[in-house]
Amino acid sequence: MSFSPCIYNTSDTSTFELYADSMQPKRINDPIHGLMEFDDWTIQFIDTPHFQRLRNIKQLGTTYYVFPGASHNRFEHSIGVAHLAHSLVKRLQDTQRSLIVEKDLECVTLAALCHDLGHGPFSHVFDNEVIPRIRPEIKWKHEEGSEMMFEHLLETNEIDIDLGTDDVKFIKALIAGDWSICPHRSRYLFDVVANKRNSIDVDKFDYLERDCYYLGMKSVFDFSRLMKFSRVVDKQIAYYFKECYNIYELFQTRYSLHKKVYKHRVVKAIEHMLCDALIEADPILGISKTVENPEEYLQLNDTVINQIEFSKEPGLAKSKEIINRIRTRKLYKFVDEYLVPDGLKSHLTEQKINAREIIAHQTENDGLKEDDVIVDRIRLNYAMNDKNPVDHVKFYNQYNVDEVFNLTRSQVSYLVPEQYEEISIRIFARNPKKMKSIQECFRKLLKIHTPHNTIPNEEITTSRGYTIPEGYETPTKKRRHSSQSSIL
Repeated sequence: MSFSPCIYNTSDTSTFELYADSMQPKRINDPIHGLMEFDDWTIQFIDTPHFQRLRNIKQLGTTYYVFPGASHNRFEHSIGVAHLAHSLVKRLQDTQRSLIVEKDLECVTLAALCHDLGHGPFSHVFDNEVIPRIRPEIKWKHEEGSEMMFEHLLETNEIDIDLGTDDVKFIKALIAGDWSICPHRSRYLFDVVANKRNSIDVDKFDYLERDCYYLGMKSVFDFSRLMKFSRVVDKQIAYYFKECYNIYELFQTRYSLHKKVYKHRVVKAIEHMLCDALIEADPILGISKTVENPEEYLQLNDTVINQIEFSKEPGLAKSKEIINRIRTRKLYKFVDEYLVPDGLKSHLTEQKINAREIIAHQTENDGLKEDDVIVDRIRLNYAMNDKNPVDHVKFYNQYNVDEVFNLTRSQVSYLVPEQYEEISIRIFARNPKKMKSIQECFRKLLKIHTPHNTIPNEEITTSRGYTIPEGYETPTKKRRHSSQSSIL
């Protein structure tokens, strides 16, 4: 199979330079990594309907509705991850010749390229919110979808690359980040794409840099240094010890993006609306069943909301109404937030703080229903729950590059975090008119479940910054009243 190599631009996907020599690699111009080169065996996977589908899935889901610059898609991210995976493994193999094993480079590059094939509409909204609510009996994540779509890609496209059964199994294991599936293959490669050991991998390298770029934010984390000062020791990727603080910057950047962007209050409000719309549409469109059928899943992407929006199917009326509210910015409203103290994390459970318990504290005239309230538990961390991922990183020094060690927090800086996870409880109202009543009910419930004798007073109260004043009117309602007054 022969291809005419070209230069592509990931921003506008237009071909702007052709080469006559068919042996040249294809070059893709990327705003993050510059000119990236891919051999024919990689391009064959890119030029399939399965991979091209990622052009229609937003990398940051509903974030685009709040941050207009966040318009990038899973397509360019996946190409960027493949480029970094190939570059990292190639450098390791060139500097440590004992690592060279036939097909390892190809397999890890293809795993990186295909690791997000299984994402559904609006990325993590689908596997973290929609599927768990519609089908709580299955534990489905997009990684499983990626494995399914990778197999279907191989079955339905003419791929001119010699991948044996064990290679396919290996690629799927790399996507899952599970070395136990292929314990006979190179262990260090499982640190490249989906690193379950310490969560440092090229997937994060790309999305942190790419997301910051499109969001118009600055990242102080330098992934290129980390890649340059890495080597394989004891079957795992280790780093030069002076890069330790750079690694902390990686996880701090990730935390900051979650705090300021991914879990932004309006982003989450729209996410809940989109989730409600897809759940309402599921009996008609069968969205949740597609996770078991690759042919149907191939047709599912962000354009599903257009399908709902312009459908004349009566059963989609409720979904259309919600989508119209998103279009006209009549959004669900953020009501309140409580940052849970460490001593109450195991106490303020979902059984104690939920919509049913909140409306139980309403007054006679509030008229609240359970469906009026959304309780959202936000968990932010350094990618390994409440653990410090740097504790699981191996380092080397210039005196003995083949001997590794750990670094404690006190050996790096006393200003790095002491705690690595926070949980907050957020409350949203589907009906903006009920914000004040819902907030009062939530705060009454909190007082019941926060023991004053064990938790400092400043930690058991919600922020005054979120307190809704008496007689509060939403901006939309104010505009309506102002318009009516001017007419009179």
